[in-house]
Amino acid sequence: MMATHAGSVQSALLEAMKVIRSSPPTWQSALLNNLFIFVLGSPILVSGLSLSGIGAAFLLGNLTWRAFGPPGFLLVATYFIIGTAATKVKMAQKEAQGVAEKRKGRRGPASVIGSSAAGCFCAFLSIFGVGGEAFSQVWKLGFVASFCTKLSDTVSSEIGKAYGKTTYLVTTLKVVPRGTEGAVSVEGTIAGFLASFLLSFGSCVMGELNNDVVNIINISMGSIIAVLMQQVVFRN
Repeated sequence: MMATHAGSVQSALLEAMKVIRSSPPTWQSALLNNLFIFVLGSPILVSGLSLSGIGAAFLLGNLTWRAFGPPGFLLVATYFIIGTAATKVKMAQKEAQGVAEKRKGRRGPASVIGSSAAGCFCAFLSIFGVGGEAFSQVWKLGFVASFCTKLSDTVSSEIGKAYGKTTYLVTTLKVVPRGTEGAVSVEGTIAGFLASFLLSFGSCVMGELNNDVVNIINISMGSIIAVLMQQVVFRN
């Protein structure tokens, strides 16, 4: 009886391992891997997300794993960790100035969905094979670019609020207080570029991107040059 029970458990575990290692990824492998990772990573998740935000992130994780496998999931995880770390920088100062994110920087489902909407769209297009093999790399590039762009925005905003010496309103180029909607700073922009570069480089290493990474870097560099030009204009 005991031997039979042990054999059943072993068979179930072996079957679960097969599902987890499924290649290409399936919805089952996505669910099992996400459950395992979310349980292990719960201490990190609760530091950056509300309970409902974790639920939204779990759905995002499943979609990402199903569409792009472990590399895609790791890309999103890296985005979350860097973005959360930037949000926590000088939190007390940001709160005192009234520019900190709510709930000590713990983001809710609206933020998760808003940040990942473009990436999710690309993931769905990839899953359903829209455009065939010829477009598979396009959806992958769009997925990576969307998270690199959003990470650049998050980091530039949070680092700018923490360390920005002078902030300018993009629409009028006027000097405005830190934390003003639509304002940018040299410090924040450079930090955003570095974060975007790190994420795009990581995706390249993980096989999510090839020479197209240059496009993302060029866009980020253009943002930095624009802000530096603003600095020169105002100082002169």
